[in-house]
Amino acid sequence: MKMMNNKYDVIIVGAGPIGLRCGIEATNRKLNYLIIEKGCLVNSLYNYPTNMTFFSTSEKLEIGGIPFVSHGDKPTRREALEYYRRVKESWCLNVHTYESVTKIESENNNYTITTNKEIYSAKNIIIATGFYDEANLMNVPGEELPKVYHYFKEAHPFAYLKLIIVGAGNSAVDVALETYRRGADVTLVIRENKLKDSVKYWVKPDIENRIKEGSIKAYFNSLISEIRENEVDIKTPDGVVTVENDFVFAMTGYKPDFRFLKNIGINISDDEVHTPEFDEKTFETNKNGIYLAGVVCGGMETGKWFIENSRDHAINIFDNIEK
Repeated sequence: MKMMNNKYDVIIVGAGPIGLRCGIEATNRKLNYLIIEKGCLVNSLYNYPTNMTFFSTSEKLEIGGIPFVSHGDKPTRREALEYYRRVKESWCLNVHTYESVTKIESENNNYTITTNKEIYSAKNIIIATGFYDEANLMNVPGEELPKVYHYFKEAHPFAYLKLIIVGAGNSAVDVALETYRRGADVTLVIRENKLKDSVKYWVKPDIENRIKEGSIKAYFNSLISEIRENEVDIKTPDGVVTVENDFVFAMTGYKPDFRFLKNIGINISDDEVHTPEFDEKTFETNKNGIYLAGVVCGGMETGKWFIENSRDHAINIFDNIEK
């Protein structure tokens, strides 16, 4: 791989909604930029469950002045994919998909960005990689078995099977209800003593009623202690319960790629939140010219930043770049 004339003012890593918003801001400021994405356009949204509905209304997901019109009050995953493709096309954004950044090195107040396809040079880098690529593991025996999933696409393949779903948030609740309605025998394992308060308000009564009537079994204050080919051990307040099982969905949340951030040289806090170091006004990290945008700013607090409250990160970042 040899160096070509690939010099940019800004390289943006991640083509999610916030990465695209940064590309729009670079266009507005007439800066030479490139967005690099290791998967498809808005890769995280693509990997959401097929029938997923957003908590936010469509206007809160808009970027670049392009209207987002959805059929219902809450847009669906499919509508969001179509919308962000339209944003990309309307703004003629410079995006390279299926290209992974493998290394970033500083040299003479510039950065060299190496990918699996090319080598680039840039004065500034914006990391907008989100948090959906790495799952939080349960770290129990048997978690490596092929029957264990940390992501969910759709319910049909699991109809009439015995499922255990781990988690108390929206992802776990959605999987439980969708698979239950396809005839699955569903058991919820919840570490807390109740479902999370953040569960979608229009869904929460449904899951609570299914648990109350016994259609969906639920173990609260409980943890999985071991997974085997045909059964699972659940540690409950009343002792260990062994349950017959075909598949486990560990909807235990996700986290940013901290190794990638550390390899770049970004400082990460030593506490359990693992917050990357950045200026809260400019979003510049401890590495001059490297910025964070979007959910990645929150470390393990993945519920702190959303599309709707981080769309303006791009303005702060580019105000600082232009200085």
